[in-house]
Amino acid sequence: MIGRREFTLAIGAASLSACAQSKAQTPDVNASKETAMSDSEWANISESEWKERLTDMEFYVLRKEGTERAGTSPLDKEYRAGSFVCAGCGLELFTSDMKYDSGTGWPSFFTVVQGAVGTKDDNKLWAKRTEYHCIRCGGHQGHVFNDGPHPTGLRYCNNGVALNFIPAET
Repeated sequence: MIGRREFTLAIGAASLSACAQSKAQTPDVNASKETAMSDSEWANISESEWKERLTDMEFYVLRKEGTERAGTSPLDKEYRAGSFVCAGCGLELFTSDMKYDSGTGWPSFFTVVQGAVGTKDDNKLWAKRTEYHCIRCGGHQGHVFNDGPHPTGLRYCNNGVALNFIPAET
């Protein structure tokens, strides 16, 4: 019989593995976060200013590279026509035609708006992953994996709290 502790640990491991597949040659899609931020007015915003601009959860994800709990974002099920923009600065990162249901509980996209994100290696967990950030404000968005659909084969696994959705005008 499996105990409560073992069950909880197994559920936690399964949740993390849903968004943490092996890196296996994930492309460096854009410039590094550090390069992108070097000439940006957004680079000079202090931590206290970010705390004033963002909710506690947005700050945790965007500025501290945290992760929201899977299945908590309404943007995971958002399929109207429109744009997904960085919650930190409003830069368009994705369009609705780039989105798909990955089944992970996080909004997922198979590509990004050209030049909108920078990447860096993330070695915080047991596997090397590729993290991506908004190119303008440096806000952490999520991780990119090689298990997405055609045509790219990529899955940009995004924190919903790091995005805002802007519906297309009809």
